[in-house]
Amino acid sequence: MHSALFTRRTSLLALGGATASLVLPGTALAKPQVGVSAPAFNGTGSDGKAYKLADYRGKTVVLEWTNHECPYVGKHYRSGNMQVLQKDAAGGGVVWLSVISSMPDSQGYVSAAQANDLTKARNAAPAAVLLDPDGVIGRAYDARVTPTMAIIDGKGTLIYIGGIDSIRSTDLADVPKAAPYVKDALRRHAAGQPIAHPVTQAYGCTIKYKPTA
Repeated sequence: MHSALFTRRTSLLALGGATASLVLPGTALAKPQVGVSAPAFNGTGSDGKAYKLADYRGKTVVLEWTNHECPYVGKHYRSGNMQVLQKDAAGGGVVWLSVISSMPDSQGYVSAAQANDLTKARNAAPAAVLLDPDGVIGRAYDARVTPTMAIIDGKGTLIYIGGIDSIRSTDLADVPKAAPYVKDALRRHAAGQPIAHPVTQAYGCTIKYKPTA
């Protein structure tokens, strides 16, 4: 499990957005801002299929950066919180995309087959798992830790970026005590209401990105 690279330190999230494995080449990446267009993306899923944001025009999209070796991510999967969010979102017509931006041979990196096995073992329900070993998606959204969450509306506008909830811990008992930022954002958006906290701080394990040239 690459324990030597394992880290439990909490890191702050700078504002970020969403993209998948292959962003348009030669394009300068700027930090996404809530209220403007989210970065377009083309990516490959663990199922071998191509995924791009443009395909989901008219639908709400959630991006979830994940790392199965991170205890902060583990809190939300062991408690069932993440799976409930995924299934509730799907029931409301939301497209949930999990993103793995860990570079090869680092904490959280998995092959396509391993990603599929994890989805099944965790009883997770994303629409797809996007593999981002080069870190293009994560850097485009300035995702720094797992879990980092982003929500994009049907017009392609970034409407939320930040943490899954308000309590920075690995304790399962804290899940029901925390302000559920993502759950509330999805609920308010579905009701046509403004999101109360469109930008929050993500907490968790630092994403191990592949060094850039």
